[in-house]
Amino acid sequence: MITMTTSRRPHHGGHGRLACLAVTAFALSAAACGGGSTASANAPVPSADGALLSAQATSLGTILVDGKGRTVYEFANDKNGLSTCSGGCAANWPFVAASTSLPTSLPGVTGSLGTTTRSDGARQVTVAGHPVYTFAGDARPGQTNGQGVVLDGGLWTVASAAGAPLTSAGPAGGNGPGY
Repeated sequence: MITMTTSRRPHHGGHGRLACLAVTAFALSAAACGGGSTASANAPVPSADGALLSAQATSLGTILVDGKGRTVYEFANDKNGLSTCSGGCAANWPFVAASTSLPTSLPGVTGSLGTTTRSDGARQVTVAGHPVYTFAGDARPGQTNGQGVVLDGGLWTVASAAGAPLTSAGPAGGNGPGY
């Protein structure tokens, strides 16, 4: 289930904001119902290899996936290696948890690995200084339903093997909500 949260900032032009939220909710609901943004038939579906993270070739290019083959994302609002995603945001975008001893390298991951401590004290993996997450709207390996989505106050993008956000590509497999 995708949890919609609202900003605590003053609302200006509430009808436009409400329409934008409605469009986003509809697009995410459609994406979560099976069709959505999945890897194209020509691109291999990322495999579950049990590693914390690995780089996999997809229709978006080489991206990071977790040990279950699920796409890994970055949040544009995160700054200076610190996560700004908590509460309802964290329900939509579960963080990639860091183990006590982080490996020095992972298969195909070219960005430097690190950790950040979240506001609740949990340790989160960073790649090239960016905290990384998965998306509740991706039900299976290969789905990229969160690519280019503006949700929970900011833009979400797939993470490249170097740890950089893939901002130029829209959702794989069609005309998703790529705002």
